[in-house]
Amino acid sequence: MTFQNGLKAGGIGAAIAVVLTLLGQIPLIGCCTFILTLVLWVGVGVLAGYFNSKANPMQTAGEAAQSGAVAGVITGLAGGLVATIISAIQLASGGTAQVLSQIPPEQLRQLRDVGVDPAILGGVGGVAAIVGCCCIVGPLLAAALGAGGGALSPSFFKRNP
Repeated sequence: MTFQNGLKAGGIGAAIAVVLTLLGQIPLIGCCTFILTLVLWVGVGVLAGYFNSKANPMQTAGEAAQSGAVAGVITGLAGGLVATIISAIQLASGGTAQVLSQIPPEQLRQLRDVGVDPAILGGVGGVAAIVGCCCIVGPLLAAALGAGGGALSPSFFKRNP
């Protein structure tokens, strides 16, 4: 039952994460969506704990943390996949040239002197770095924050006998 409640909360969180990721493409709103995403990861953990408390009023913090971690991973993966797709589209549509034009020539020379080809920032290496951040690190952090939110939820939803 813990896993099912985590899946249910994760599905709700995934839908919200997709919307937040898409809203993050708007320049002024993009600054706020990162903080909202962190709050979302904790929130889906609390939501999973709430679903657990409905099924089992005597749940432990460990059970709620497990379902919160599941919900966090699902939410983090959904947001990460959408961010990866958006980044790949931006890179394919000429985003690399735009990014490299904004880097000062001195820094580009320093990168070349160290042995790093600046073109790797937009090629396969750039996409691999984005996928690594969005689809590996993000869900791990989301799982940790979701588990924390889940562990807190029994104290929010205690039922008195």
